[in-house]
Amino acid sequence: MSKDQQPSANAVHLNHTAVLASDRSLSAEFIAAILGLEVGAPFGPFLPVDLGNGVTLDYYEMTDEPIQSQHYAFLVPEEQFDTMIDRLEAVGVTYYADPSHTEPGRINRLFGGRGAYFDDPDGHNMEIMTRPYARP
Repeated sequence: MSKDQQPSANAVHLNHTAVLASDRSLSAEFIAAILGLEVGAPFGPFLPVDLGNGVTLDYYEMTDEPIQSQHYAFLVPEEQFDTMIDRLEAVGVTYYADPSHTEPGRINRLFGGRGAYFDDPDGHNMEIMTRPYARP
């Protein structure tokens, strides 16, 4: 769907979500580097990372209170998964096979794909996966 098209009458599409960060530049650059994306120009108080599917992560700096950890899952191309793992290793970020972070340095193979979890600079639990979860 192009940016000027409207979603179909039966579909709702996520357009953007705010991601709280103690340093919006650090956090936006981090996730963009791991996913192989670019950080966009500031938009008001937000620093966007365009995910390429019409959705942006809009990083918003909040310095007056602690950041509460959230979970963000990214469906990534199979052929880019190993490169993303290599990028995590290159910057010294531990990845895990599970969301509770009990299996360091391992990936999972859920639903016939591969996946891993890791923390961003503010402790958000990020996930990369090559297959979406099978839902009942």
